[in-house]
Parts: sequence; structure tokens; C-alpha cells
Amino acid sequence: MLKAALRKDEALWAEVLQQPVDAGQFQLWWLGQSGFLLQWQGKRVLFDPYLSDSLTRKYAQTNKPHVRISERVIDPALLLSIDVLTSSHNHTDHLDAETLQPILANSPQVAFVIPEANRDFVVERVGCVRDFPLGLNDGQSIQLGLFTLHGIPAAHNDLERDALGNCRFMGYVLEFGPWKIYHSGDTLWYPGMVDILKPFQVDIALLPINGNDPARGVAGNLNAREAVELGLAIDAKLVIPHHYDLFEFNTADPQTFIDYAEKMGQPYKVLALGEAIKI
Repeated sequence: MLKAALRKDEALWAEVLQQPVDAGQFQLWWLGQSGFLLQWQGKRVLFDPYLSDSLTRKYAQTNKPHVRISERVIDPALLLSIDVLTSSHNHTDHLDAETLQPILANSPQVAFVIPEANRDFVVERVGCVRDFPLGLNDGQSIQLGLFTLHGIPAAHNDLERDALGNCRFMGYVLEFGPWKIYHSGDTLWYPGMVDILKPFQVDIALLPINGNDPARGVAGNLNAREAVELGLAIDAKLVIPHHYDLFEFNTADPQTFIDYAEKMGQPYKVLALGEAIKI
């Protein structure tokens, strides 16, 4: 039986529409895998959504079946009035046409932020005009209404760059009001990572915990302990884990993350699928 979402589809979207009265608060929902929806002052930021079964179908008859272990949290067609949308890299669970096309159709004015190195690939996969996505590189920032996005390198498994020196794998620091949220994308720990992130004084770090097992045949990520250690190293006020509980072959037990966080004194929150945290 698939792991159930706390809230899903119309019930989840109804909760999103019940916007907090206090402008000093924001809400953050986990949509599964590395997907998060943030809402503040009626504006919405959607990080790396994967809300389809495209990978399960693609790999069904291969030696790397992507067997789903949790249900889809929300139909992407329900996600309306998205202001900022990100893709951190070209892997389908972070750049899925079946997820992105209905979102883009319902929010044609959305700021769609991608690594500049991936522009041609993104345009072909999503089917948009070439100048529609907003390309970002590490060390660059872009102002998008109430939000600022800062480009952060990611190593998945390496710090890959195109011929022009643009990062192929990225994370983002989202700055808004008094807060800063780091969405890692997919990444391992690399030299200089702490020096890049620590000056941002991150309030919430959204970090993967599924680890790096070459036997899986896919690029890896931080494991549970590394996610806790990175949170501590950058002085993150809160760490929320992601990139688990989607595919049977590439997941991790969040209890391991909880055990390390409590042992090492890192504040954390483990969200259920479709659950929100209000800050």
C-alpha cells in the first residue's frame, strides 16, 4: 500500500487558499521528493515539483524500476497563481514535463528559474519558447517581486559546468522579508560549500537525506548524518529533510535523520507528505 499524504489534491489546495492573516508568517508545504510550496503575503514559490508517474512508466521494464512507495500529493493542474517556479537540474524528478506543463499553462506569468546551463534542454523538454525561463548561475541573484533568488552550486555527483562555466546542478537561497530558505536541489557536500552558505544565515535548510549508493545506478545526495552536519556547519535554524519516500530503490528512513538531529542538537522538522509548517 502506498504511503498516504496527510492532505492531498483539493483538500491540500483548500488549505493553501486559507492564507494567514498575519503578514509576518509564511507557510511551507512538502509535496514529496524535493518539491515544496511556499506561500507568503499571497505569493507562491514552487521548488522542484515532481507530481506525476512519468518515471515509473519510463523505467517499468528496465533493471532500474522506479516503484512508487507514496501517493502523489497533488494534481499539478490544481496549482494556480504560482509566482516563482524552480528547477534545480535536468533530472526528471526535478524537471518533469507532465508536472510543469499544466503549472505553466495555469500561471503563464510565472518566473520560471533554471540553471542557465540547462536552457536548451529545459526548452525542449517543457516545450516553452527559449527566452521564457530565467537562467541563473552560481554567485548570481535575481529579484522577483517580493522574492530574491540566489544561485548556489550543487554537486550531483560533481560540480559540473558547461563550456561557458555555468553550473548544471544548482540549489537556491530564497530571500523574502526577514527570512532565507536554502533549497539544496540534489547535492553532495563539496569543498567550499559551507563558506558559500554560511554568510546567508539560513533560517531553513531543505536538504536531501537519501545518500549516495553507487549500486543504485543514479547520482547521489547527502545522507541523513551529512544533512544534519551541514545544517550545523551553516548555522541553519531549522533543517527539513527531503528526497525520500518516493521510489523504493532510492530512499532513506527519516528516523535516522531524526536520531542524528536530536543527538547532535540540530533543530529540525520532518514533514508528512502534504503537511505544512507555519513560521
